[in-house]
Amino acid sequence: MLDLDDTLYLERDFALSGFAAVGRHLEESRGVTGYAAECARLLDEGHRGTVFDAALAALGLAAIEVGPLVAIYRGHVPEIALAEDAARLLARLGMRASAIITDGPAQTQGNKVSALGLYERIGKVVLTGLLPEGCGKPHAMAYEIVEQWSGRPGAGHVYIADNAAKDFVTPRARGWTTVQILREGRIHACTAPTPEHAAHHVVASLDELALG
Repeated sequence: MLDLDDTLYLERDFALSGFAAVGRHLEESRGVTGYAAECARLLDEGHRGTVFDAALAALGLAAIEVGPLVAIYRGHVPEIALAEDAARLLARLGMRASAIITDGPAQTQGNKVSALGLYERIGKVVLTGLLPEGCGKPHAMAYEIVEQWSGRPGAGHVYIADNAAKDFVTPRARGWTTVQILREGRIHACTAPTPEHAAHHVVASLDELALG
């Protein structure tokens, strides 16, 4: 069972794709240039939720409303690709054993899954953005859905993800084996706040996984 962002591809690639989409919009609608590059610079400096506002301010465009830009970013069709080790893992797993649980706005995450060609390669996709409010990770609902789909008890599952702040505490409590992938270039620090949040195993590449 798999996470999506910074597990199967680099989330930074989605961000750059989204910045480019917003940059094209601003150039076409207002003649603004350099917005995507400024957003990328800010991201690399560690900005997260304030990137759009900070980029507008840096370019002297603070009067432009941010909401429509965020909507373009979230709704665009991303130009992203599976990490090479992720493609190899999926080829080994096959649809019979693979599911995705991913947080975030449902349209955005669904666009990512589609762009990566995963609807055709994954047996079950759980977008927590489609679940009731408050049921994103670490809430148990998504994991329960996967258990119902697989027909196996908790101990029969392995969850591979990146962010120890939320990804592993619930599946661990349900008896799942957990594996943290720490990719170079990931966006989040992925530090476990407590021992219960930590994964059982940590890898730098999905090629390190032995499949039984």
